Amino acid sequence: MKRISKLLFSGTVLWALQASLHAQETRQTVQFDQIKSYLDSVPAIDTHDHLWPFDQLPGYVQTQYGKGMNLFGIWRSSYYTWYNPLTNWQPGMSFREWWSQSKNDFVNARATSFYRYQLPAFRDLYGVDFESMTDAEAEKLDRKIFENYQNQDWLREVITERANIELMLNDPYWARFRFQNDYPFSVFVFNVTTLVRSFHPTEFTSPDDDPYVFAEKNQLSLESLDGLLEVIDRLFDKAKKHGAVCLKTTLAYQRTLSFEKVSRERASKIFGRSRNQLTEEEIKEFEDFMMWHLVGLSAKYDLPFQIHTGQARIQGSNPMLLVDLIEANPETKFILFHGGYPWIGETAVIVMRHSSHVWIDSVWLPTLSYSTAKRAYHEWLEEMPADRIMWGADANHAEGIYGATEFTRRCISEVLAEKVRRGDLAMDHAKQIGKKIMRDNALSLFPQLKKRLWKHRGVLPLSEGQN
Repeated sequence: MKRISKLLFSGTVLWALQASLHAQETRQTVQFDQIKSYLDSVPAIDTHDHLWPFDQLPGYVQTQYGKGMNLFGIWRSSYYTWYNPLTNWQPGMSFREWWSQSKNDFVNARATSFYRYQLPAFRDLYGVDFESMTDAEAEKLDRKIFENYQNQDWLREVITERANIELMLNDPYWARFRFQNDYPFSVFVFNVTTLVRSFHPTEFTSPDDDPYVFAEKNQLSLESLDGLLEVIDRLFDKAKKHGAVCLKTTLAYQRTLSFEKVSRERASKIFGRSRNQLTEEEIKEFEDFMMWHLVGLSAKYDLPFQIHTGQARIQGSNPMLLVDLIEANPETKFILFHGGYPWIGETAVIVMRHSSHVWIDSVWLPTLSYSTAKRAYHEWLEEMPADRIMWGADANHAEGIYGATEFTRRCISEVLAEKVRRGDLAMDHAKQIGKKIMRDNALSLFPQLKKRLWKHRGVLPLSEGQN
């Protein structure tokens, strides 16, 4: 008995050691190299970014060289500062002053994905190991970043050539109703977040997302709920004609994702009153009504709906709260962002149950947690067809897009390599799945993109059979 126990214990320890070594060695395997090399060669379709117009890029500061991007700007606009401290850039500050104060800010964050996803950009684009560079190298890097951002072509080179992104879907949340692309490689996403609170003109502060301003410019009446819905229908029509391929909302940042069915009559009674004249319950009722209406328009105009889930109002961003809305609108194509993190399992169940009109998008997930993203890909590929999964960088500058893309390709390659090594997938099938996630699934869901393929490069588009 003692011998059997000893053997069992030895077997358990051996299994644990093998599993650990297996995970550690995946990136040193032939399988990983083959898959990663292949996915690096696949022109990717990035389903979500926030790339501002070149002269408005977030991160621009007054540097010692002039106004532009620098090392501080790269880190500030990378989401790193959401969860980690960083010494602020002060007007008139020299780089040496900032660096002497800020370089220790990274110590406690070195293991975080928000920190590590930036490192490939410094390594591959600038030839710098950020973690071991000298003060002199840091100053040289800062100057090079500034110089690069004096030329708009830097963005194109990094995104389309170095990151090998053929097209990216861009959400201009800072100017929702401008209906324009700022770059030849970007595709317009119509952000409809503010429309849910359009019960009164005082809800809006910018003409670029104000339906009341749009109504006035287009001689449309907006004195009733019926008038508002007509204005919104015109906005959708214009967005579609200007090349929008989908809708986007970030409501999970502001409120719960639980949207109740509210009658048109009830919403009409709320319309036209300012926020201080309404209860919180009435405001939610109107927002709920509008969300259901927007979901209906999503189907009418065949514009899939990207919905931010998870990683927001923790108590209200669980994607399971959307189930009633999803089940009642089978003609609408729903895309659940961030994999619902931290509810990656719940999100998978929704897709499995409603696989005809729901997709999962891992956008931002590897940046949030590389380990969670890896686990998610493993589980999702075991639970649903591979054509239900997409990805997006969710960044707002070239280096961030490059780093997030590299992280995603690496993560997917690692997962697929492990499945090949276990004998769960043939190599050809693994490559096919990786290509679906990085490119093909987006082309299938957004067929309008096929007309834009290679357009920005000035060559003929690939035929559908080559995609």
